[in-house]
Amino acid sequence: MSIVIETHDLTRRFGDLTAVDHINMKVPKGSIYGFLGPNGCGKSTTIRMLCGLLLPSEGSAVVLGVDVQKEAEKLKRKIGYMTQKFSLYTDLTVAENMEFISRIYQLPKATRQQRIQNQLQLFGLSDRRKQLAGTLSGGQKQRLALAAVTLHQPELLFLDEPTSAVDPESRREFWEFLFDMSDQGTTILVTTHFMDEAERCHALAILDAGTLVADGTPAELLANLPAKVVELESEGIRQVREKLIQLDGVIDAAQIGSRLHALVRPSIASPVEYLRAALDTDLSATLRIVKPNLEDVFVMATQARASNT
Repeated sequence: MSIVIETHDLTRRFGDLTAVDHINMKVPKGSIYGFLGPNGCGKSTTIRMLCGLLLPSEGSAVVLGVDVQKEAEKLKRKIGYMTQKFSLYTDLTVAENMEFISRIYQLPKATRQQRIQNQLQLFGLSDRRKQLAGTLSGGQKQRLALAAVTLHQPELLFLDEPTSAVDPESRREFWEFLFDMSDQGTTILVTTHFMDEAERCHALAILDAGTLVADGTPAELLANLPAKVVELESEGIRQVREKLIQLDGVIDAAQIGSRLHALVRPSIASPVEYLRAALDTDLSATLRIVKPNLEDVFVMATQARASNT
């Protein structure tokens, strides 16, 4: 298995603030590797270091065989970086933006127009060639940004919360493009705070306050969850939740519609009976063990970090 990104104790400090704290990770070629975490957890800072845009305060990172601290310039032709904010020129047309980007990447003049045409066709923008980029819809802007950042056929693509401002249909369409690129050998590192997007990744790193608190495939993370998940339906669900989160054996309880998802510590042998005993006056409550989801994994990982700090 070829490793495209490898870090050892990668750290970045801004004064007294440690934004990224001793991250160790390996990303194999052709995979979609997700960074899951809340805003401010260090996802974007990590990407900027991996791109060579920001020097680490400590530790190291090798990307596509290049030490980012010593030879960052070598990476520019091999990677693509798409930021959360639309960064193309809104007062240029779709075609003009693509032409400008092609010159930035110094694509050969003989093949430049054919490459632009292929990208616009691939991303469904051929009929928008003459339209100003600023007048595109959110989903169309997203496709244009992806078409531009992959114009030079990068080996590695960094996507920093690329779908945060688009509708669910555009998000699904965007991920189909990512799977196609991954299938063709492009490695993709994507940051997100959407749990459904995290489930689509081949592997995940969960970050919290600059620390990598869990990593693995979604299936591995779910299988190794150190808790039992009990789903509970009851009248007065808010009052029930308040009662549950006071229990020593309950790590967290989150409301999902009219139900509660309760994370019960593994030391509790019979989670359903334990919770039912705590709710002995609520005979209407329905409790059952259910499979965990990635939100449960995230809660457990961050709770564990908080209890250790």
